[in-house]
Amino acid sequence: MPRTIKVAAIQTSYGEDLKANIEKTERFVREAAGKGAQVILPSELYQGPYFCTTQEEKWFGTAHEAATHPCVVAMAPVAKELGVVVPVSIFERDGPLYYNSIVILDADGKQLGVYRKSHIPDGPGYQEKYYFRPGDTGFKVWDTAFGRIGVGICWDQWFPECARAMAIQGAEVLFYPTAIGSEPHDSSLDTRDPWRRAMQGHAVSNVIPVVASNRIGTEASGQKFYGSSFIADHRGDLVQSFEREDEGVLVHEFERDFLDRHRAAWGFFRDRRTEFYR
Repeated sequence: MPRTIKVAAIQTSYGEDLKANIEKTERFVREAAGKGAQVILPSELYQGPYFCTTQEEKWFGTAHEAATHPCVVAMAPVAKELGVVVPVSIFERDGPLYYNSIVILDADGKQLGVYRKSHIPDGPGYQEKYYFRPGDTGFKVWDTAFGRIGVGICWDQWFPECARAMAIQGAEVLFYPTAIGSEPHDSSLDTRDPWRRAMQGHAVSNVIPVVASNRIGTEASGQKFYGSSFIADHRGDLVQSFEREDEGVLVHEFERDFLDRHRAAWGFFRDRRTEFYR
């Protein structure tokens, strides 16, 4: 029997109500699991609206410790019940420090650990440096019940070294939860296609599937998120994708042994010249 991994991306809108957002995400996790998905990716910071459009101190009150974050606590029994892996995006508080983080829940509901977002944007509509410190975990991969996965967070997706670092550590699939849409300073600027192409490039250069989950809808801040979540194969081809306002789950299965052999055959890791990277 071939070794496979079946992945899913969730695309939906989120509002102010934490409980409602958790319940909505759970419904989509159940839908994806019902379609056979084993690793299911919600979008970035689904606990509430994307609050980084402005600098307001009230939002620090919505951060929690990773292990006891409401999204983590609520999703752990769901992951265990359904036997699925869920990377849970959270606003993390660690003492006086704040991070944009991911907690990986394995198929038994246990926490495998935390990755803290490495690259923090700072610009109109995406003022994250006010809220988050750069992550101190380094890029990480996770041995889950269904395979070895790497997870970056939003702005990380633009940096090829993030994808390469996870691939070098043996990731079999890369996941990127995100929250991206309109650019308040320039209404004519549409980053949707470059956003996709950047991650499709990671897929090609590392011969690895990529899963990206974005939110949709116009939030109270005026920020409009363009969805367009997708699953790309090892060639960078979109094998599943949503448009800008679709809501639901994308599901696709990959054969792990084929990907491993194909990655070796391309020689991208064999031919790396690390002596030039110093």
